[in-house]
This record gives sequence, C-alpha cells and structure tokens, in this order.
Amino acid sequence: MSNQVINLCHDAAAINLSTEFRRGNILHLPENGRLIVTGDLHGHRRNFEKTIALADLENNPETHIIFQEILHGGKQDQNGGCVSFMLFFDILRTQLRFPKQVHLIMGNHDTAIITNSDVLKGGREMNKPFNDAMKHCFAQEYDSVRAALVDYLLSQPLAAKIAKKIWISHSLPADRFADDFDMSIFERQLQPQDLKRPQPVYTLTWGRRHSQQTLTKLAEKFEVTAFVLGHQLAEKGFRLEPPNTIILSTEHNHGCLLPLDMAKSYTVEELASAVIPAASIAG
Repeated sequence: MSNQVINLCHDAAAINLSTEFRRGNILHLPENGRLIVTGDLHGHRRNFEKTIALADLENNPETHIIFQEILHGGKQDQNGGCVSFMLFFDILRTQLRFPKQVHLIMGNHDTAIITNSDVLKGGREMNKPFNDAMKHCFAQEYDSVRAALVDYLLSQPLAAKIAKKIWISHSLPADRFADDFDMSIFERQLQPQDLKRPQPVYTLTWGRRHSQQTLTKLAEKFEVTAFVLGHQLAEKGFRLEPPNTIILSTEHNHGCLLPLDMAKSYTVEELASAVIPAASIAG
C-alpha cells in the first residue's frame, strides 16, 4: 500500500507540473466548458462525492473541478488521529483518471504540512493528529509516504484564472501585505521557504478579513473582476464579500459549490446566484 501511495503522489504531482493549462503557478483554464469550484473540503467525503456526481466527468469531458484544502478535518481513527489523507489520496486517484479535468490549488493547511508547522482548526492543532494517524497507517514507511505527500503539495498551482477575469485561489494577501505582495511567486518554481511567514505563498494562502479597498486593489493588480476564495468561515456554505468576492465552504453539511460556464461573464452578484448547496445534488 505504501508504495502505491508514494507512486500516486509522484504521478499526480507530474500532472500538476506538466498540465497544458499551467503557466508558472497559475492555471489558465479554457475559454469554454463548465467549471465546478469547491471551497475547503477538510475531509468531508460526502461533499466530495456530491461534487463528483454533479461533474459526471466521464460523460462531460469539458467539465473541470477545482478542489482545495482537503487535508485536516473529517473522520478520526480510533486514537483520535486525523485520517483526511484517505480522502486526499482518493482525490489524487480521480485526478489521475481525469488529468485534464481535476485540479487542486494550494491552501494554508497544505503549507502547514509542507513546513510541519502548527495549524489550528476548531481550536485543535491539526498536524500532530494528522501525522500520528499517518504513522499508524503506514508504520515504517511513514517518512517516505510523508515525503511524497509533501512533494505533491508543493507541486500544486497557487491559483486558477478563467478568461472572463475570475480568479480562484484559497485566499488573498491580508491588507497589511497587499501593497508589497511579490507577484513573481506566480512565475517561478516554488521553494519551501516561500511558504513561511511572511513570504508570498504564506501571505496568499493565510489572508483573512480583507477590506473593500484591498479587494479592489488586488483585482486591479491581478487583472480580474471577481475572486472566488475558500479559507474563511461561511456557515451557510458561501457568502458574498463586497465589492467583488465570493467565499465558499464545502467542509460541512451546509457546504456549497459554484458551477460556472467559463464562456460567460459574471457580476459578483451573478456568481452568488450560481452557488448551489452540495446537499441538493442527487447521488
């Protein structure tokens, strides 16, 4: 099993790095087709299954999915360890099956795993129970499996962009980092030090509570009209953050998805109207 997982991570990382849609660390998705964006999943297998049912990738080759923040959360093992890696590896298997349609973008919990830093979720530090569960599952092969997982996480793009000027990333730099944000991070190979505070991958994936002024400024800087983000609390599954941002959450039973027609232009209000609850999807 360990060798299969190691090979899975390496093969899926190769897809991330070689996909035709990637330019630097940004995915530039096709001008036509359907895109389904999830918010944070955090181990919520049922919402993953709902997303796959909605996409029906085998019968819809022009449909794309963006997943984010899969690790940390969800089911626990008998010792209280976090087994979200099981869902993560299933998503990588889906990526291998549909390499041109399934995409993952980097989140702050990914950066915490790569740097082996503390990260809280619901008041609980998540890396220790995550590592403990992986050690229990993979035993003497733990170090090799974790290294392969880190290689995969580091291969992920930072954001996706569609031609109609919609930007999808886990978050955005917080107000105090916005003016000095290093745009070169989207063009060069990522290094582990880029993920440490206050380096650019850290600021991109950890930012919260953006002012309207910052959201307007970043839209101009990134040459887009709207942002679709995860990372922040959305108890009803999504919220509209004026003037130009949708926050999505897919990690709980009220979780939502955002299906988009990539050939269509959207106002932020139209994006909000397009959001659907995962629970409403048959299957």
